[in-house]
Amino acid sequence: MATALAAAGLVAAQHPAAAEPAEPAQDAPVEVSVNANLGLGTIPEEAFGVNTAIWDAAMNDPEVVTTMSAAGIGVMRYPGGSYGDIYDWETHTARGGYVAPNTEFDTFMRTVRATGAQPMIIANYGTGTPEKAAEWVRYANVTNDYGVKYWEIGNEVYGNGHYGGGWEEDDHPDKSPNEYARNLLAYAEAMKAVDPTIEIGAVLTTPGDWPDGIVGPGDSADWNNSVLSAVADTIDFAIVHSYPGGASADEALDRVSRLPGQMREVRRLLDRYAGERSAEIGIALTEVNSNVQQNSRPNGLFAADVYMTALENGVFNVDWWNTHNGPTEVNWVDGEIDFNDAGLLSSGACMGDVCQPPLHTPFHPYYGIKSLTTLGGPGDTMIASASGSEDVSVHAVHQADGDLSVMLINKDPDRSYPVAIDYSGYTPGAQAPVVHRYARGDTDVTRVPAPENGPQVLPPYSITTVTVSPRGGGTAPAPGAPRVTAVDSTTATVSWPESTGGAPVRYEVYERLGANAQLLGTSTTTSATLRNLPPGSEHTVNVLARDADGRLSRPSEPVTFTTTSPRESSCLVAYRVDNGWGSGFVATVTVTNLGDTPVDGWTLDFTWPEAGQSVQGAWNARVTGEGRRVHVTNSEHNAFLAPNGGSTATFGFTGANGGANPLPTAFALNGTVCRTA
Repeated sequence: MATALAAAGLVAAQHPAAAEPAEPAQDAPVEVSVNANLGLGTIPEEAFGVNTAIWDAAMNDPEVVTTMSAAGIGVMRYPGGSYGDIYDWETHTARGGYVAPNTEFDTFMRTVRATGAQPMIIANYGTGTPEKAAEWVRYANVTNDYGVKYWEIGNEVYGNGHYGGGWEEDDHPDKSPNEYARNLLAYAEAMKAVDPTIEIGAVLTTPGDWPDGIVGPGDSADWNNSVLSAVADTIDFAIVHSYPGGASADEALDRVSRLPGQMREVRRLLDRYAGERSAEIGIALTEVNSNVQQNSRPNGLFAADVYMTALENGVFNVDWWNTHNGPTEVNWVDGEIDFNDAGLLSSGACMGDVCQPPLHTPFHPYYGIKSLTTLGGPGDTMIASASGSEDVSVHAVHQADGDLSVMLINKDPDRSYPVAIDYSGYTPGAQAPVVHRYARGDTDVTRVPAPENGPQVLPPYSITTVTVSPRGGGTAPAPGAPRVTAVDSTTATVSWPESTGGAPVRYEVYERLGANAQLLGTSTTTSATLRNLPPGSEHTVNVLARDADGRLSRPSEPVTFTTTSPRESSCLVAYRVDNGWGSGFVATVTVTNLGDTPVDGWTLDFTWPEAGQSVQGAWNARVTGEGRRVHVTNSEHNAFLAPNGGSTATFGFTGANGGANPLPTAFALNGTVCRTA
């Protein structure tokens, strides 16, 4: 995203009558589970960020420092989306664009420091050079000692016209992903020669969003596979953007559920191309917004939900688009005027005779992000949680001081919900919880009284955070971050640094199954071999230490691994995606009988890794599905499979994917798990 309206005005909009009173809460409380033994990772210093743009004359106003500091903003991105690919930092100009006064790099850095944040800088790929980017690093970190750590190489470079969509400036004659990868390596070499401590980010497409899966003219693979196959040994982080869109902010809010699968697929790609180094490569979501009804109350719920969902799924930085942006259309949402303005703060602009609130007035998404300050902050541990209702999202954080906070987001515009919170691995004390809320009628994130009797009740369209303190007693020291040192089709070996500050009796390895923990293994050393795992299955585990008093530690950082297909099997399956278009694809599957006896009539079963994947039509086989399970039956002409690889059966299908489209990992031919090619 690159541009915004910049008009100013004074006319106030007249609001319609208030919304009808909410229906009474349902009788049965929503069951919410929180498990302090299952860690989702530590909230990074860079977690909560926002974009700033050099066409925004108010980006460095003192009010920005005040509001962003209050919301816990730790990163500010500059110089602003697609402007990153037309910006000349030395002349402070943007070819073909508008540069507002008081937006120079040094002025921006003063705002960053006053906010207590750090910068995320877009190095100009589209109209710049590696040498120009290296000089910016020199000016920032050598001349001025700004300590700018994170440098993106371009912004949404895949939008340079190579796939048809052409909003991003790119002067390179070759606009392919391979050319971007070659140039990125040159940028990284030049920039790190000036300051080897900086981190370099590569632009990726978001799995399941255009143009993911599309193979461009002259290319052998899509953008992500082409880029990562060349740069995975060099980059320090991967960059994705998310604008889920839809017909309304409510629909965008529902689409947050796609994000875990999308981020898992980014990590799978990093694992594939970076190997053991994958754990050193971060994922940054440097632009996010709903793209619809953007300053509405449901988009405020979206902001809180999408930040935490991304962080819980391995992202180290999330940056809202934008600080100020400008109105694009006037509508009414939840009884309030909505300008479809992507800014966190009002720009004070008008559309005709309808004007926004005064400059710097926060919109609902600002308060959604500010609500996160009541949930947790850098250094706190995100933990597993689950909700019994699709209308209530839940996130939980075990804070460093021992308190535990649960954020409950009621996405229903009409109905209140009582909730019953069940805590595992944590015992709240007798004192009343601290409750913060942002709901209709609240002008800020507000502390409200805890219920004296009965469950916590969530008002419609609200964010409620409940914080409890622990009952007395301590915990054992936590182990260090685990890593997988070996994996095959049924076993995995996990190792970890020992706990510090105490001598545990044993270590326990737990797998996360939603908000439930399954003990996979124990050890008196700093490694464990986990056995009897299904072939081709994905697992996320934490390691906890237990001391002589029986106390469990906090969980380690999580580690995720996938078992392989069997090395030896009587069958072989090759699954290939021939082409894709973001939301759909065509695949070909080849089945081979490696056994000593012929097969006359066969079935093939596999499971989709993500819920949004499905088969839409097939040829050369009968394909049916139920949920994530797919069942394939031979056609008449390919039922016979000769022994010892003497013949193959091939079938194909068109598929749909409402999100990421990872490859299935396990196939069973007539009940036998096959090798995969």
